[in-house]
Amino acid sequence: MFRLLSFIAALWALLFQICVASPILGANIERNSLAKRDTIVGPKIGGANFADPCILKVDFTWYAFATRTIGSSIHIQVATSTDFVNWNLVRNSDGSQWDALPNLPKWVYANSPNTWAPDVNRMDDGTFVMYYSASTSFSTQHHCLGAATSKNILGPYTSTSDNALICNIPAGGAIDPSGYNDNGQRYLLWKIDGNSDGKPTPIRITKVAKDGVTLQGQISTILNNEGAADGNIIEAPSLAKSASGTYFLFFSPGLFTTSRYSVSYATASNILGPYTRNPTPMIATGTDGLTSPGGADIDHDASHVVFHANSKSGRSMYTARLTLNGNTASIG
Repeated sequence: MFRLLSFIAALWALLFQICVASPILGANIERNSLAKRDTIVGPKIGGANFADPCILKVDFTWYAFATRTIGSSIHIQVATSTDFVNWNLVRNSDGSQWDALPNLPKWVYANSPNTWAPDVNRMDDGTFVMYYSASTSFSTQHHCLGAATSKNILGPYTSTSDNALICNIPAGGAIDPSGYNDNGQRYLLWKIDGNSDGKPTPIRITKVAKDGVTLQGQISTILNNEGAADGNIIEAPSLAKSASGTYFLFFSPGLFTTSRYSVSYATASNILGPYTRNPTPMIATGTDGLTSPGGADIDHDASHVVFHANSKSGRSMYTARLTLNGNTASIG
């Protein structure tokens, strides 16, 4: 009898240790759920208006460049971070905001330049190339693409030509340039801004030379909007490539002020396509309580993403970690 009681006592002690040492399944689910919600972080820079951000890491510092704020004299904004979490606007010694592109070329409409969606890339020789779009002096309701270079990532960037890099005014102009380096072959993507004239808005791509500004080869269309389902607009292209070699073309459908606007994507086995759309956006209105998220840029490591979403100040920057698996892109 004594042995039986001793056995029962020992068994209860063992069960108690197991219960204490083992995590509760429900608690794990809750922690994982919280982690999932916390993978999108922002708004950054105190919620400042920082739309159409692009990112680039140089040494141990992250750099983000963004669209001009309406009414501001700053053409291109810059912010930096050493941990991808805490971001600060770059400022001059007197406290005023730094402008990465202070001087505009002759083709830009000086009275209202509307410098949008910069994209900065590091060339093999260490030169930094900034692509951007701006209103043109010869057709002020349209945008063209320009390029500027600097030996310092912060700039100031100097335009490479008095002429625009890409225009196509008859089709509606061009916006949202995005550079991509595919194992040494450089490409430039952009959106034809046809919605400004009630026309199509294809995403286009072409090869560029190692200097990043000399166009090479033919121009190809790799994605079109699907009419009403896209609000007759797609824009903000950004390319990434998974470890298995699948190309992910990120884009935003719809007008940026609407709930249709999102971070969506399509995949292909060839950089020129054909691209197959994922049926659901990666980030949409309602994700983590966001409204109209879009204008995403993927870092060259294919694991960091920045984008903007509506905020009290306009469109603020958010950050997240990116995972590419098979034909699926996800946050976290």
